[in-house]
Amino acid sequence: MSIHKGRHALITGGGTGIGEAIALALAKAGASVTITGRRLETLKATCAKADNIHPLVMDVTDEKSVVEGTARAISARGNVDIHVANAGIAETSAFAKTPLDFWRKIMTTNLDGVFLTCREVVPGMLENGWGRIITISSIAGLKGLKYGAAYSASKHGVIGLTRVISEEYMGKGITANAICPGYVRTPIVERNTALIMARSGLSRAEAEASMSSDNRHKKLVEVDEVAAAALWICGPGSGSINGQTIEIAGGQV
Repeated sequence: MSIHKGRHALITGGGTGIGEAIALALAKAGASVTITGRRLETLKATCAKADNIHPLVMDVTDEKSVVEGTARAISARGNVDIHVANAGIAETSAFAKTPLDFWRKIMTTNLDGVFLTCREVVPGMLENGWGRIITISSIAGLKGLKYGAAYSASKHGVIGLTRVISEEYMGKGITANAICPGYVRTPIVERNTALIMARSGLSRAEAEASMSSDNRHKKLVEVDEVAAAALWICGPGSGSINGQTIEIAGGQV
């Protein structure tokens, strides 16, 4: 299957979890894929799984890194046709005890990073007259989660930004949509499951159940399910899917 042959896809946070799954799916569909992250060894491990995935060390919290990194990717593989703004962090804090530096750390990665990378790829999409922007938000972007003030606010912001991009470039061949997963089986969730087990004495199954309780079908979403949604959003016949939130949480959010 080479429906994306000749397309250049850039995926932030592409070395693990959702980003890696989308990178592999797009590479299998024929795209030339650039994956970014802060750890080269992690990126190389993903690149080893497909011939047409390329690593790029880039920190989405650093404007200079984003500007220069995106320019290098474009110089090597052409304008970005498909951009998946996936890089993010998920940490919790009780609202009244949340320090400002914690708040800013979450916002800088989860919201500023999306803004910067999307801003840098749009000119090339306009030049080509075609582009697909996919932001990875969360069910936390649609409702407030306990102990997740900064995270929920950042993910709400991602949806707002995505909708603005969709409006501003409507009719120019560019679409922007947000995927909003529930709890997904990723390294972040695996780490949190281990922490719950250590703190509470719960079994792995019990700890996992506590993590997936906000998913309507009461089980973790698999990364391949999110990747399949991303392929659909940027695949053939996707031009009228624009400014939408695609919830992947086992039921209504």
